Amino acid sequence: MFSREESKKLREEFWISFGKSFPRKWTLYNTGIKNLSFKFYFDKKTAMVTLDLEHNDLEKQIDTWENLSSLKSIITTDFLPDAIFTDAYILDNKKEISRIYVIKENVSIHNKNTWQETMVFLNENMQKFEAFFEDYSDIIKG
Repeated sequence: MFSREESKKLREEFWISFGKSFPRKWTLYNTGIKNLSFKFYFDKKTAMVTLDLEHNDLEKQIDTWENLSSLKSIITTDFLPDAIFTDAYILDNKKEISRIYVIKENVSIHNKNTWQETMVFLNENMQKFEAFFEDYSDIIKG
């Protein structure tokens, strides 16, 4: 078991190491679409690359989600075959969002032996998300 401080230190160490191992500017840090963002996630059990759509403007959120959902077959055929589409994803803080994501299980930020495979997973899948977004951002924006 790790203390909160030890866990925080490991997280920082992982993300610094990830940045050094895969030094590139992620072009989709800012999608240019309000409430739509790409994220990396890594905890004690899983790693994920996500495209999150927040529910601040219901009408805009519905339109954007419909546009993304209309591209599901393209995403899963040409870019991310394991992508999961969830229109009502509940975050730990109980906030509801819509999310498209890929997940890697049986990895842990507390286990350095899983770090390299997680870094590769994050890097490869973010590149695929970026390629998809660059090709279809006009449709997503509506």
